[in-house]
Amino acid sequence: MKIYQVGGAVRDEILNLPVQDRDYVVVGGSVEEMIDQGFIPVGNDFPVFLHPLTHEEYALARTERKQGRGYKGFVVHASREVTLEEDLQRRDLTINAMARDEEGRLIDPYGGLRDCRERLLRHVSHAFIEDPVRILRVARFAARFKNPLGFTVAPETMGLMKHMSETGEVDALVAERVWQEVARGLMENTPSELFHVLDQCGALYKILPQLIHVYPSRRELALPFIDHLAQLNLPLRQRFAGLLFSLFNNGSDASQAINLICRQLKCPKECSDLALLTTQLSHEPLFNEALSAEQALLIIEKADAIRRPERYQEALELVMLFNNIPLTEVPHHPLYLAHQELIIIKLTDPETLSIPERIAALKELRLRALRDCGFK
Repeated sequence: MKIYQVGGAVRDEILNLPVQDRDYVVVGGSVEEMIDQGFIPVGNDFPVFLHPLTHEEYALARTERKQGRGYKGFVVHASREVTLEEDLQRRDLTINAMARDEEGRLIDPYGGLRDCRERLLRHVSHAFIEDPVRILRVARFAARFKNPLGFTVAPETMGLMKHMSETGEVDALVAERVWQEVARGLMENTPSELFHVLDQCGALYKILPQLIHVYPSRRELALPFIDHLAQLNLPLRQRFAGLLFSLFNNGSDASQAINLICRQLKCPKECSDLALLTTQLSHEPLFNEALSAEQALLIIEKADAIRRPERYQEALELVMLFNNIPLTEVPHHPLYLAHQELIIIKLTDPETLSIPERIAALKELRLRALRDCGFK
């Protein structure tokens, strides 16, 4: 039984990048041997184990054979006879198909080291076309390695991706897997490259057909914006909301389009809620210095800012960033300062009032506070 370090850790060490996780392949081993040595089985679809001390992943060497449509149509074969080269051959890109033995020697049967040096994302074998998820993964790796390393997709790999889009293989992708890869891509260094690659290979409008009418005219605005959000290290919900807001905020049916995309992707509610609120806020007179107290209160209450101040702040940040106002200015915005004041307002003796009286009294207190903040 031989153990090899594989995948991302090998690649990232070659590229002088921080290593996040280390994965291993076991050649010549069996499930029984792994369990006897204390490894903890965790794989459902194929034999994967956790090291009893480090909890790093160890998988038995395996091959995959396409038997059905889509990314789930594979038969996995793991046995003592599967070689390291066969295991590496099933991987997506050459830069992910390298290994190191226990002495640290590099095993590179498919030219991963060459492609690391030439900054190319190249498929390992023609079996690449069997799994549509690989289109999303290539786009995600492009988003990770485009800046600052300068990686591009190899022409022959882009050709295969275009073929997969044209033949309908992409249609087999399910929402959960699309969202998983899109979310990861948005969290990379240059998320715009994710959408550039998907567009270039013809997969973008098959994955997100709602973009067909807005992406061509809005991409020059939206893509630099999401890259800027990435540079600011903002969380996923703000990057996703920023993408949809920058694509759809000038349309009359923006909320409907955003709802459709969010339902299609089955994205988390915090992402869809923030996207909708940001678009809503962008249509409010946020930069009108002559706002009355009544107008300010209406904006704040419509945004549910008193009950959910963090979400309101994040939406306000996105609108201001989109208008080229730095984050440092957000705490000084009148409507930000106002909602901070309103959060702490409470009725002193609510039990003595009826519900309509409570509503009226609370509104009066809030209007008074807003006038104290400078609203007319």
